Amino acid sequence: MTAIGLALASAVLFGAMSVALRFALREGASAEAGALLTAVPALAVVLVFALAHGLHDVLSAWPFALAGLVAPGASQILFTLAVRDAGPSRTSVLVGTAPLFSVALALLFLDEPLVPALVGGAVLIVAGGALLVGERVRPETFRLVGYAFALAATVLFAVRDNLLRWLAVDTDVPASLAAVATLGSGTLLVAAFTMARGRLSFRGARTFALAGAFFGLSYVALFEAYYRGRVTVVSPLIATESLFGVLFSALVIRRAELIGKGLVAGAALIVAGGALIGAFR
Repeated sequence: MTAIGLALASAVLFGAMSVALRFALREGASAEAGALLTAVPALAVVLVFALAHGLHDVLSAWPFALAGLVAPGASQILFTLAVRDAGPSRTSVLVGTAPLFSVALALLFLDEPLVPALVGGAVLIVAGGALLVGERVRPETFRLVGYAFALAATVLFAVRDNLLRWLAVDTDVPASLAAVATLGSGTLLVAAFTMARGRLSFRGARTFALAGAFFGLSYVALFEAYYRGRVTVVSPLIATESLFGVLFSALVIRRAELIGKGLVAGAALIVAGGALIGAFR
């Protein structure tokens, strides 16, 4: 499967994870505990893939473990807080602005080429996110601080994307093992943070496990995509998770999320951006 197909698969799965996470949080667990209960099953999923491919030279994966402290370590805590306060569809939309940061970092530090179609696609995706953020009608449970959490998580995702691509260019570590290393260190960081805050709880563990399964599969596809394609190609396609987050929210929790014309219009721009990047990669 090509980098483009893998990136889109990762986006679909991440969007599904966002909605499942919202359902799990409704069962009363704290956001910190939710982040941990999502990360643990995700780690189990990527570990299965790694074992299927064979674990070789595990110690050489340590640079990926450092990247995991950024994401999914700190980023997953922030993302879960964002879903709690802003909802899955709006959080997914803001995370869709990641190409703005990822492409900028890739151009500055990875010497990737500035291709007009890539820039145009990224601009369309970000414009779609901006349109959704500017909507006037929001759920009663919405809290503005959720946007701050989402943007902070997005910056960390962008840093992770570039670290991953930089490490993947010249390494013998397979993608499956790299995914285990990042999720392993990230899970340890989330666990330490959750216990330090005294927020450990197992409420909604089954629903969080479903979210974690989506998350783990999304991570496997994400790593395989970055092992095959440039940040400027993969990251904007990953950002179509905004579309899928809105789509799944509309199908499952439309009334609670108050999905209107602004969300649909923003999703259309995001789809157009992904199509442009895919057509002129």
